[in-house]
Amino acid sequence: MIQVEHLTKRYGDKTAVDDISFQVHEGEILGFLGPNGAGKSTTMRILTGFLPATSGNAKVAGYDVFTDSLNVRKQIGYLPENVPLYHEMRVSEYLMFRAQLKGVSRKERRAKIQEALEKCGVIEVQNQIVGTLSKGYRQRVGLADTMVHDPRILILDEPTIGLDPNQIRQVRALIKELGKRHTILLSTHILPEVEMICGRVIIINKGKLVAMDTPENLISKLRGVATIHLEARGPFGQIKAGLEGVPGVLSVKGEDGTETHRFVIETDKGRDAREEIFRAFVDNSWVLLEMKKETVTLEEVFHQITTREAEEAVPGGEEPAFKGGIKETVSSLFSKIRG
Repeated sequence: MIQVEHLTKRYGDKTAVDDISFQVHEGEILGFLGPNGAGKSTTMRILTGFLPATSGNAKVAGYDVFTDSLNVRKQIGYLPENVPLYHEMRVSEYLMFRAQLKGVSRKERRAKIQEALEKCGVIEVQNQIVGTLSKGYRQRVGLADTMVHDPRILILDEPTIGLDPNQIRQVRALIKELGKRHTILLSTHILPEVEMICGRVIIINKGKLVAMDTPENLISKLRGVATIHLEARGPFGQIKAGLEGVPGVLSVKGEDGTETHRFVIETDKGRDAREEIFRAFVDNSWVLLEMKKETVTLEEVFHQITTREAEEAVPGGEEPAFKGGIKETVSSLFSKIRG
């Protein structure tokens, strides 16, 4: 549904996006992650037709982003990080205006607006002036705007920013529901959100694509061994020796307490030894008070990937205030005046 090949964006001697390639399949929810200044928003703006690329190719729903941008925009609902709204309009008026701009037919317009209002939880404020709404409600109005023309693809840049915990849960559930009918490219800094919503993850750092896989596979690759924490009661030496004899156990470290003992057990990465450990306790009549498998989170994967040394990475960042430099901007303005 989205195909990106060797996409590059430079601003003078700064490279914001550095030769990245990826695909987003139809019906997929793809998480697009990276630290601030990594090039995420720049990539999204290129895909939505807001920015030209320096080089490379990109197609959305079969249309070329650079030569057929009008058809690309018809396929996309785009929510930028800072939602641009007309603050002096009422919510329903704003969505009616946006539906007209997006070519929603007159007979479908009210039904599409009503559906977007309901899904985004802004029915109760539909008659309010946009400028009087809280940041969270304005964010939801922006999300309703992306859906009002029922696009095939949603590109969402930080869709839950500024929302309270209850609103985040609602939007998260909405995105999962929308994923049944739409292809979604989602950028967010809330990593547990990615684990719950996204089938695959792309991590970009300093303009380069540094990882692409399912959250589960990324976590599995990072974890060298599986670690299990135990609290037990019984003869310390016998328990430690018994644990060391369990198949798949690589090492056992113990802390001999007065009443209870604590153990940290490392096992083969691909083996879950908890059942054998439990059976050893039952067979020897030792008391098992707690057994907990240590898990690696996507947040730890993200931290390790984006902070490690990347010798081939080219320093990059998001676009500066004057896109393309002052000379290019002034030249563009004169060109428009002459036209």
